[in-house]
Amino acid sequence: QVELVESGGGSVQTGGSLRLSCVASGNTAKNYCMGWFRQAPGKYREGIAVMYTGPGTGPYYADSVQGRFTISYDKVNNTLYLQMNSLTPEDSAMYSCAAGSPGSGRCWYSRYEYNYKGQGTQVTVSS
Repeated sequence: QVELVESGGGSVQTGGSLRLSCVASGNTAKNYCMGWFRQAPGKYREGIAVMYTGPGTGPYYADSVQGRFTISYDKVNNTLYLQMNSLTPEDSAMYSCAAGSPGSGRCWYSRYEYNYKGQGTQVTVSS
């Protein structure tokens, strides 16, 4: 069992940056696929960045954030980060983190099957 708590959301102007954090607690001794997801009103939930917390391939990014967002994991503090740069109004959404164990080679393709999810943190980008 893993519990996830996000923080770091807020309001920024176009071109600004934010760093989201997701603290994991519980059974953090094993490695997981972990990722960031977002959902804007009226839109589907989108998995935007995932990685494996152990050695392996990745990270992986959706085309919509590639080159602007960076996912990372601090094993000492069991914290997943998402550094978001060059934000636009299209990035406004509820951002949440999730974790699962589909195997290091399936972190991206199985990202919508992660079984541990956080509550989310709101990001609003104004023009």
